[in-house]
Amino acid sequence: MRVLVCAGGTGGGIYPALAAVKALQAHGIVDENVLWLGTKGEMEETLVTRAGLRLETISGGPIVGVPWSMRARNALKLARGIGAASDHVRRFRPNVMLMTGGYVAVPVAVAARRHQIPIVIYLPDVEPGSSIRFAVPLARRIACTTDGSRAYVPAEKVVVTGYPVRPDIRAARQLTKEQALARFDLVPGRPTLFVFGGSRGARTINRALMAVLPQLLADIQVIHVSGTLTWPEVEANAATLPAGLRAYYRPYPYLHDDMGPAFRAADLVLARAGASMLGECPAFGLPSILVPLTFAWRYQKVNADYLTAHGAAVQLTDETLADSLQPTVRKLLFDSKKLALMSTAAATLDKPDAATELARVILAEATPDDKAASPLAQEETSC
Repeated sequence: MRVLVCAGGTGGGIYPALAAVKALQAHGIVDENVLWLGTKGEMEETLVTRAGLRLETISGGPIVGVPWSMRARNALKLARGIGAASDHVRRFRPNVMLMTGGYVAVPVAVAARRHQIPIVIYLPDVEPGSSIRFAVPLARRIACTTDGSRAYVPAEKVVVTGYPVRPDIRAARQLTKEQALARFDLVPGRPTLFVFGGSRGARTINRALMAVLPQLLADIQVIHVSGTLTWPEVEANAATLPAGLRAYYRPYPYLHDDMGPAFRAADLVLARAGASMLGECPAFGLPSILVPLTFAWRYQKVNADYLTAHGAAVQLTDETLADSLQPTVRKLLFDSKKLALMSTAAATLDKPDAATELARVILAEATPDDKAASPLAQEETSC
């Protein structure tokens, strides 16, 4: 069986698709029978090839939250992408397609539909973004992270699988807290804050944290994944810390293999509200302080609202972060009863079999080999 994957742009869509492919491999799907379509210059170029999977790229770009001139250019790229996607589908002849989003989701969904390839959407966020909203009518099944997504997509297509946390991250649950802290040369018994801004980083969070680091490091320790965009600024700031404080601060531009240990080492997370927060914090029973992006990223606010409503998170805003970050961190880290209640609430949202469940949905929708990319569909595409 051959599986086409369309997932790109951010880690929130790429990582669960990688986890689903891993689960499919447990059902006998080999690497050469997986083709990943993404966008040139985006995160998938690094992450997918790093996973040993075949990646083909199609030109594309954002059409939401950008100037009209850029929107027009990118819309033209996406229109041309339908032909490129059709070529890949015709040659690869997939039995099913998994889609999580990204700039090329629209042209790839159109191409797959033209070739009569069954489409399974996995919706990482509670609310779908614009490209997935377009593809929803074309999909046979929509696997969702939470039941909250029923408000946004047709109920008859919904299967709630949970967020497929990467196996390498989930494996860190087997570490003791002391072992996880040792990975970062940090000490047991001192409250640990894990800060990250998603796969691209978050300038507002980074700068608010740097402004209060000396005060925080007086009695807590911090693992800080800044993202590459602000890393030079974060690295320069770290060099100015007194040695006694620097001993409790671990900044990184990005973590690949040690994200799991960072979650396991932490007592509290400070982050944006991307899709991964719906899976990774629950997997470790971690309370969180969420700072959702709102402009052109409304779905982050919906994610944050979901976790907050379930008692697993509190929310701050970019506008108030500079003043509220330090008191909020201290209020939670030094209130063991509140932290324990939030931890329990987060853990109840975990779905450890999410990747396996998503793989089952994909396999159930796949067509037999003799119907994959049928000649009739190819003829229709060429007309």
